[in-house]
Amino acid sequence: MELVLAMDLMGGQVVHGEKGDRASYRPLRSRLVTTADPIPVIGEIRPRFLYLADLDRIEGRGSHDRAILDFAGLVDRCYVDRGCRDPGDFLRHPRVVNVVGTETAGADLTRYRGGYLSVDIKHGRVIPSGQEPVPFLCRVAELSFDGCILLNLGAVGTGRGLPPDVEKLRAAYPGRLLYGGGIASPRDLERLEGAGYDGAIVATALHRGAIPVEWIRRGARC
Repeated sequence: MELVLAMDLMGGQVVHGEKGDRASYRPLRSRLVTTADPIPVIGEIRPRFLYLADLDRIEGRGSHDRAILDFAGLVDRCYVDRGCRDPGDFLRHPRVVNVVGTETAGADLTRYRGGYLSVDIKHGRVIPSGQEPVPFLCRVAELSFDGCILLNLGAVGTGRGLPPDVEKLRAAYPGRLLYGGGIASPRDLERLEGAGYDGAIVATALHRGAIPVEWIRRGARC
């Protein structure tokens, strides 16, 4: 199972917040780094795999496109959610995996070919449609994405652990599936791997010292 470092970008900095409440996000504070400047953060942590969320572009007020292409060259694989609203929004880079979030993608997901679909969840429902995640995952299995990310936005930054239905969610989708949001400990990672997830996206647990940085550098549990 891949271990992927998550970085949220806003105003040129790495930011941290809770529960997807972006108005409250503030520059990153970490036990591992003393800056919120993305390049030093990546250089100090040295992740093998990276997940970037361009919060400015997701909210329609700017972008970090040039910087993201630079960051992608520093890792083996870089998952990028930059608020795709159309298939023409995909970035072209050999190490970038474009992520299409349900929050911004629009109702017709059949327009997209390739990349990963981020199933963005708040209060137990897919946003913005309000659908239940399990039947939604069953339906999107028929689409042309290369995989999915289950992003529990309501748990992001909380370190509160996994919901009780992660195994059921994994069983609903036959393709590659990553999970992010609320991961708190090595035990959570063990549970995700045991359930058959292909990757775990982590940030808060790493910056709090609950997950070893060596695992992020390796891209897998040791």
